[in-house]
Amino acid sequence: MATFDTQVCIIGAGAAGLWAAAACAERGLQTWVLEKTKRTGTKILSSGGSRCNLTTTLGPKETAKHFGAGHNFILPALRNLTPQAARAHFEAIGVATKTEADFEKVFPVSDSALQVQKAMERHARAMGATFRVNTQVTGISAIPGGWKAEFKDGSVTCQKLLLCVGGQSYPATGTRGDGYPWLRALGLKVVHPVPALVPLSSPIGWVRELSGVSVDAIAKVGKQTRRRPVLFTHKGLSGPGPMDLSEPFARGQAKELLLDLLPDQSWEALREALMDGAQRPGSPRLASLVKLSRRVLETVADLSELGEANPKLNQINKKQRHRLVENLKALRVPINGTLGFTKAEVTAGGLALNQVDRKTMQVHGHPGLYVFGELLDLTGPIGGFNFQAAWSTAQLAAESVAKELK
Repeated sequence: MATFDTQVCIIGAGAAGLWAAAACAERGLQTWVLEKTKRTGTKILSSGGSRCNLTTTLGPKETAKHFGAGHNFILPALRNLTPQAARAHFEAIGVATKTEADFEKVFPVSDSALQVQKAMERHARAMGATFRVNTQVTGISAIPGGWKAEFKDGSVTCQKLLLCVGGQSYPATGTRGDGYPWLRALGLKVVHPVPALVPLSSPIGWVRELSGVSVDAIAKVGKQTRRRPVLFTHKGLSGPGPMDLSEPFARGQAKELLLDLLPDQSWEALREALMDGAQRPGSPRLASLVKLSRRVLETVADLSELGEANPKLNQINKKQRHRLVENLKALRVPINGTLGFTKAEVTAGGLALNQVDRKTMQVHGHPGLYVFGELLDLTGPIGGFNFQAAWSTAQLAAESVAKELK
């Protein structure tokens, strides 16, 4: 059994771990990184359809707002390392970037997640970080003056232990919730983890029959709304809109998603347009007023019991018109769950935010222990937000550690 000693030990060489490794090492700290899989940054490689949405062009305050209840927690980290600073860092280590629409996403010009993973590992190694892959940590414990991480054939002792093993999303990449029992064993509160940013499943036939159709819509569950693309699939709903709102369904708190299929038209304006059209000579047909794809319009007409897919407006009676407006502005889509962790981009839940100092990422009551990245109960929408949270919280942890050790 070999025992190694270092100033800083980082468990997990994913997005947050790679960033923290470089940030610690470049500050002159002896840094070891333990990774359970055979390579670093495995989850990075599968992100954004292997294109790797690095961050957003929004400023720190605007970015923080997208983290819901976690916005106050994440703000110090985002101010310390802004999305703009993160983008500049990637440019500096050889990853040229570009901007795309929809939340002003930032991608590598190469559209290659592999380039990002390689650049991050190369930079961390150049700074002096030591990596040990195929090393699955089995437990952590506090020791006099620091911490100890144990694995099958040895252990590492350190002054500062940085935990960033991720959650449970994409378990094939190695993120299987390893960190939760370690945290619970220390008496820390862990919010039950569930899949997030994950496609939704629906038991309803008409939803699945629209498979392959994408619409620009406002998706709503409870008080949460998103105007982002919605994709009908052979299992239910996918796309940024539904996936952003998936957590309540994963937690069993919601059973129905509402879709506004005409987001640029108010309820009243739609009603008036339908009535005005019905009074026009040679009454126009529904499709001339409602600009939706044929398949979607046919489905809405059927649900509204119009009798045909594209009737003349003067053929729609008052009761039918009421149902039609309801289905166009608040289409009810029954949801019976999600596609689970294997299809989830991130995990909702994790170490409760009140257990962590938001200005340092150090765990309250456990000196020398830092938790950041997806292991925290902190989730943003699709659009580079969760990577930015990983970069920013990792940077803050690394700087905090460096201040204490120097």
